[in-house]
Parts: sequence; C-alpha cells; structure tokens
Amino acid sequence: ATPSVSIQTKDCIQCHQQEGINQIQIVEWQRSDHAGKGVGCFECHQAKEDDQDAYNHEGFLISTIVSPFDCARCHQKEFEEFDRSHHARAGEILGSVDNFLGEAVEGTGASVQGCQYCHGSLVKVDDMGKLDPATWPNLGIGRLNPDGSKGTCSACHAKHAFSLRVARSPEACGKCHMGPDHPQKEVYDESKHGVIYFTFKDEMNLDKESWILGMDYTQAPNCVTCHMGANRNLFSTHDLGERISLNIRAIVSKPKDNSEQKKKEMQKVCMNCHGPEWYNNFYTQYYNTVKIYDETFGKPASEIIARLRQRGKITTVPFDEEIEWIYFELWHHEGRRVRHGAAMMGPDYVQWHGFYEVAKHFYSKFLPEARALGMDAYVEGLLAQPEHSWIKGVKPEGMAVQEAAFNEWTRLREEVISK
Repeated sequence: ATPSVSIQTKDCIQCHQQEGINQIQIVEWQRSDHAGKGVGCFECHQAKEDDQDAYNHEGFLISTIVSPFDCARCHQKEFEEFDRSHHARAGEILGSVDNFLGEAVEGTGASVQGCQYCHGSLVKVDDMGKLDPATWPNLGIGRLNPDGSKGTCSACHAKHAFSLRVARSPEACGKCHMGPDHPQKEVYDESKHGVIYFTFKDEMNLDKESWILGMDYTQAPNCVTCHMGANRNLFSTHDLGERISLNIRAIVSKPKDNSEQKKKEMQKVCMNCHGPEWYNNFYTQYYNTVKIYDETFGKPASEIIARLRQRGKITTVPFDEEIEWIYFELWHHEGRRVRHGAAMMGPDYVQWHGFYEVAKHFYSKFLPEARALGMDAYVEGLLAQPEHSWIKGVKPEGMAVQEAAFNEWTRLREEVISK
C-alpha cells in the first residue's frame, strides 16, 4: 500500500532522492511496517531544541541518532525491558580490562571499530551538533547516547527496514556473539538446535508479527526463541537476562539474582519440546560442567594471581607479565568456551575448544609460570588435590566407574547376541 506519510517526511524523501543520498535506505523504509503506518524520516529523526545533538537541516531540527528514547514513544514496553537488560549496559566495558587492551595495549583508539562496535561507546557531539568521528558511526548495543539513553535498537533490528526476519535470525546475534571469547553463534551452529533450524529455516515464519512457539512455528528454536521469544507459557521480552540463571562470562561463574526463578523461566521454553526428565537432567549436566571448570581451574588460577599481587611478584599494570596473558585467555577465552558450549549443547566447544585448551595451558603454561614466580609450595598443594591427582598417576574414580559400566554392558551385549 502507498504509505500515508507526513509532509515533512515527503520533503526528506524528495530531497534525498534528488541529491542521490540514502537511496537504499529509502527503499528499505518504503518496504517496512513503519512506512505502512506513517512513521517516516521526520517522525524518527525530529529533535528538540535542548537536544545535545540537534542541528538545523534544510529547515528541520533533527538528530542523526534515533535513540531508544525516540523509539519508546511507540514501543514503551520494549524500551523498558531493554533498558533494564545487560545489553543496555554493554557500554560499561569502557572501564574494564578488555577496554584497557583496546585503548592502551593494542594502541590508542584500536577499540573504536572493534570492541565499541559491539559494546558501544560514549557518543560525543561537537558545538555544531555534529557527531565526533572518533565515536560515530557506532551501532554498539550498549551505546551511550547524547540524550542519556543507553543502547540502540538498530543493533538488532537493522535500520531502516527494521525487519523482524533480520532481528530473529541467529546471524543478527552473531555480529557480536562469536569469536574466541564468546562463540555463542558458532556453538549454536553446531548444536542440534542449530542444525534443525538451518535445515527448516524457510518454514520458520520469521516475518510473522506474533511468532509464538508452538503456534506460529514448530520447526526448531533459535536465539530469540530461547532468550526472548513468546510461547504458550511466556510473553516475549527484550530483557535477555530474564531466563539466564548463571553468569558464565565471569572469571568464576556465579548465580544471577533470582537465579532459580530465571532457571524456571528458561525451562518453560524447554518444556515446549522436551519433557521434565530431559531438561532437569540437562541442567544437572550443565551445572556440573560449570562447576568442574570453576573448581578445578578458575578458582585456583584466580587465587594464584591474587597471591602474586599481594606479594608484589606481579605489578598492578594489566598484561605486563607473561602469566597475566595466560590467565586472561584461560578464563576469558577458553573457560568461557567451555561454559557457553555446555549451556548451548555444543560438544566441540566444551571439549576441544574448551576443556582441552584450558587444561593444556593451565598445566603446561600457567602453573610452571607460577612456580617460577615463587608459588611452588602452593602449586604442590594444589596438585595433591583429587581433581589434579591424575598428574601423579592416579586414575580418577569416575573413570574406573565408567570402565566397569562399559565392561558390564559388553558382557550383557554378548549374552544377547549369543541367544
């Protein structure tokens, strides 16, 4: 249908078409639901006199940035859910050790098109209302906007079409959730969920407005299904933390606030496809795997680093000693891969990209470096613990149990065959 748009928006389109600017964006907008409802250029980009980034453009007072405050004029519920989410706080990386890497270690400003393109940055404005090129363009999901809002809806919804299909596709999440330290997209791709999704993608009704699991689609879950989608037992949400019970990004995992309730919320998703025995047992396996990483590697490594700092064996400057690089990758890369793989059923990321790398670097690099810095007594005491006793030639109890069970299974199998 021909969109019914305001006079101001018609002026924007006519001028931009004559000048040959933003042609594709105009086409995308014309195909969008916004256009069909009369929401156009001016309705989104109009600014107020006191807006820090407002400037006069061809007789209109506008802002380049369309912030969550602007979107909230029509999408209040979604704004409130997003604003309390961890996504909206992603820009807080600016004060973290990750940002120290990007700004100091890797080179001043190296994070502008790296870290900040996912996490967001503090967008600065000059005296003319123009955006500082050191901070813009930026579609980081935790962007700190001049009007005081956090984040950008465009990080997922892709202006100017704001396509539901795009926002619901795992590829949208993969812009940020991939790589050596948080490979959720790769983990999903190798999981059974991902395999089924990509096989039946054309039957997923990704453009349908309601998109309720079990009603509008049944083929497979994707990122949105589990973390924010609606089903018969849950409303949709833009707070992706409502169903995540553990913080597995941290050096050592820890339960989130109201973790049991959040676990139950996620299980309301699981139960659409799985029975209670399946998802309860899955959570048991998942929590056990996280505990193995935390207790065997995460906590001891953190304790060693803390003691070295207390004794003045390493400085307070991050990454100026070899052991700090090993430690960082141990938890930030390899340890996260273990835990994300376990959470999303990606066995290769639990094992070869995960525990194998953790164990190899913990025993062959981290502990020898700790010994060299005077932690020999602590390391010896650590290796005397049952979880590390394999290095003394002691076979773990669980391995003996598995071998006995396998031998019994083999005996029973031979009996069946012989009959």
